[in-house]
Amino acid sequence: MPAIEGAQAYAHDGSTEIGVVLSHGFTGSPFSMRPWADHLVEQGYSVRVPLLPGHGTRWQDMNRTSWPQWYGAVSAAFADLRGRCDKVFIFGLSMGGALCLRLAEDEGADVAGIVLVNPSVMTLRKEMRFIGALSKVVPSLKPISDDIAKPGITEHAYPRTPLKAVHSLTRLWADVRRDLPAVEQPLLVLHSAVDHVVEPENSREILAGVSSADKTEIILENSYHVATLDHDAPLIFDSSVEFIRRVAAGERV
Repeated sequence: MPAIEGAQAYAHDGSTEIGVVLSHGFTGSPFSMRPWADHLVEQGYSVRVPLLPGHGTRWQDMNRTSWPQWYGAVSAAFADLRGRCDKVFIFGLSMGGALCLRLAEDEGADVAGIVLVNPSVMTLRKEMRFIGALSKVVPSLKPISDDIAKPGITEHAYPRTPLKAVHSLTRLWADVRRDLPAVEQPLLVLHSAVDHVVEPENSREILAGVSSADKTEIILENSYHVATLDHDAPLIFDSSVEFIRRVAAGERV
């Protein structure tokens, strides 16, 4: 099924020095990452924003996919840019952050640096302990999308949350948390002071668990979960470019 308008994958070939892969979040699409991607293109960078399998069409399609397929799309985009650019950075929003961390754990020094916005690697919701059993009898629940403080803005995510896909997401989280010490690349984590989807404990666990000597935390005071479309988007965009320039120049915080 073709992707809904605005949810299509995006690619731009710019510099052969710097490339950036951007991964959207769970039930979302490249729509939530496109303004960020456009900002990076303006800086002259090569950019890839893959559409993760099962996303950008109908929520039912997500229940036919699992995290290795989502990861495969991000990994393929990274391999594409790695063959073109001297340095490749990986940026992720929410679940996209977990996929980026998994890629950093697998690819090591081939990943030049990581930028995460409200990344998810866990949840404190007690009901998630039963998600495997629940997903066998209930296909979906109410959505967790459009957590945006800025009025009138939507991320065009799914109107339902597919539970088989959620169960697969928990398996991704477990793998990523287990291998966090393998992450040694420079890391920038930006997370909202108020997030109704992903608890702040996620960013704390990531920052405490990675082995990166170069790691920075920025609090987003004026945005909710989908901060790439919210009031703090300019801060995210500018901070990520500063991060790229600093890391590419071999400077540390």
